[in-house]
Amino acid sequence: MIRVLLVDDQPLIRSGFRALLDLEDDIEVVAEAADGEEGLALARHHLPDVALIDIQMPVMDGIETTRHIAADPSLAGVHVVILTNYGMDAYILDALRAGAAGFLVKDIVPEDFLHAVRVAARGDALLAPSITRKLIHRYVSQPLAGDAGTGLEELTNREREAVALVARGLSNDEIADRMVISSLTAKTHVNRAMAKLHARDRAQLVVLAYESGLVTPRSR
Repeated sequence: MIRVLLVDDQPLIRSGFRALLDLEDDIEVVAEAADGEEGLALARHHLPDVALIDIQMPVMDGIETTRHIAADPSLAGVHVVILTNYGMDAYILDALRAGAAGFLVKDIVPEDFLHAVRVAARGDALLAPSITRKLIHRYVSQPLAGDAGTGLEELTNREREAVALVARGLSNDEIADRMVISSLTAKTHVNRAMAKLHARDRAQLVVLAYESGLVTPRSR
């Protein structure tokens, strides 16, 4: 059973998502919250598999709520999916940096919404390759200064290559084709890189790869 927490200040939005989720045999909505502070408390109490969090809320917004969840070791199993009214909201990169596994547009069709919840529950990044490419193209113009690259030296050459391909929006199957390896081996490289870099998911790898300078938009 996939346990879901809904965090949105609009009751109509919450009730609409809940109505869809309640129809599914493998999904259970464990709690609802109207702001980030309440959502954080409920996340700690219920330990959901997926937290669907609105990006703009009173008291505590979605990015700050995500940051608190990502920083709490007891909530390591909570996969945050940010909800936004815009296809490429200006806050999305900040949300990914904060620890979000991905994002959904609120006008998503029901079938895609349910699929997205299941994808997030598995721990996979909720960023389709096409969305990742758009995100990179629009919001990442140059590596950030600082120590964001710390840890890259721990990666093998093949792991670094896999991370670079993840950052360019490739799926495991596409990475396997590019590296001429099996999909399972590609997934292993990605998972080991995530562990070494302490990344929560593939979305975090995208951010780390660009912030560290491992890849740049011009290298695509």
